[in-house]
Parts: sequence; C-alpha cells; structure tokens
Amino acid sequence: MQQSPNITEESNAIVNATIKKLREEIGREPDSEAIVKALNKIAVWLYEKGEYPLAEPVARIVLELAERALGKEHPDTLISLNNLAGLYEAKGHYSEAGPLYQRALAMNKRVLGAEHPNTLTSLNNLAELYQAQGRYGQAELLLQRALATSERVLGTEHPRTLTSLNNLAGLYQAQSRYEEAEPLYQRALSARKRILGVEHPDTLTSLNNLAGLYYAQGHYGEAEPLYQRALSASERMLGTKHPGTLISLKNLAMLYQTEGRYSEAKPLHDRAMLSS
Repeated sequence: MQQSPNITEESNAIVNATIKKLREEIGREPDSEAIVKALNKIAVWLYEKGEYPLAEPVARIVLELAERALGKEHPDTLISLNNLAGLYEAKGHYSEAGPLYQRALAMNKRVLGAEHPNTLTSLNNLAELYQAQGRYGQAELLLQRALATSERVLGTEHPRTLTSLNNLAGLYQAQSRYEEAEPLYQRALSARKRILGVEHPDTLTSLNNLAGLYYAQGHYGEAEPLYQRALSASERMLGTKHPGTLISLKNLAMLYQTEGRYSEAKPLHDRAMLSS
C-alpha cells in the first residue's frame, strides 16, 4: 500500500528515534529482539492513539525486521503479524487482514500451543474479522472456543477472558440475540470497572457496547446515561480527537436524533465532523 513521502519520512524517524533511545537506555547496541519488542510497543501506541497512517508503516517495518532477524515463527514476529493485521482491520482492509490473522493463529498454535494466551488473542482477532465480514457462524465457533479456554486457563476475570466475553456478546448483538448478549456485556463491564478502573479504554468500550445494546432495543432511557459517561471519560482520558471519543460522540448524537432531540444532536454531529 502506497504511503505519502511525509508519512514514510515520519515513520522512519519514529523507528530511528526508538532505536536510539533503546541504545541510550541499555548503554550498548541493542539486539534484534529488543528492537522488535520496542517497535511493537510503538506501533501499538500509535494504533491506540488512532494514528493509523503512522502506525501502519511502523508495523510493516517491525514485521519485516522480525521475520528477517528472528524468524517467521518467533513469538515476537507473531505479535508483529497480529499488530499489522489489526491495523488493516481497523482501516476496513479485510482482505489484507485475513491472511495475516490466519497465519498468526496457525503459527501460534504450532509454536506456543492451543491454550497459550497469544493463541487465544489470535482466535479473538480472527473471529472479530469474520464478524465484520458477516461470517457469524465461523466467528461464533472461534469465540466460544476462545472464551472457554481462557476461562479455564487464565480465569474468569482475566482481561483476555473479558475481551472474549465482550466479543461474544457483540456477535450475539449483531444477530439480534439481545437476551444472550446482555448478561455477557454486563459481566464484562462490571469486571472491567473493578479490575481495570472506570476510565480504562476497555471499560469505556464496555460502556458503549452495553449502551448500544439498549439503543438497539429501543431502551433509550437506559442507553443515554451510559453514552454520556463514556463520552465524558473518553474526552478526558483519550482526548477529543481520538477515534474512541468520536465513536462516543456519534453514538450520543444518534440517540438524540432518534428521539427527535435535534437541537442536542446537531452540536455533537458538528463536533464529530470537525474532529474527524
């Protein structure tokens, strides 16, 4: 995928600055594994900030380095593979994300085992992609397997287990299976608030998800305070231009519009447009 010269230049500068900082921290030339770990963290950080145009070339660079220096089946290479696939998925490039997720899952199972946390992450990632493509039956099988294994191996309140729980609830909601989705969303939200804190990005995702479920059922009075809490916390913790904040803005605006509260919906729509 073609990148603009400015983006390529900036991403290369980020890579070089990361390696320089690592060199200064350890007082010697870092080995390839240390560089890959550091660059993977930077790619994830850029992704979480919503800086997709910058995150993608960094993720490409680190994957190429990892495959060349560490080998295609090294755990850090598989993390790099998942990271790049996640970026493609976030941008809606499903045909590019799919083969990378499938490769990562197959190699994680072979190298780390079917119950390793990284393998469970790969299961969740591929399931999310299938759901986005409308392949619900395939997605459900993967998510049920990931959730059952995660509960057994990591425990019922481990963050990875809660991700599986949340993802399965989302799949049920996408199919209008609301009665099956609601208790899973509530369980994930309750545990995330207790374990991660009320303003953690994952907790805010759970708030938005439960609110979205109520909205889909026409329970607007229950959805509104959850959307408002999610937006307020997201603006404070992530910033006004973060993709997660924009989602919260659009969700609340959509609710107001559906209720005919156009004077309240318009400023939210305008803010979302200005921040996009």
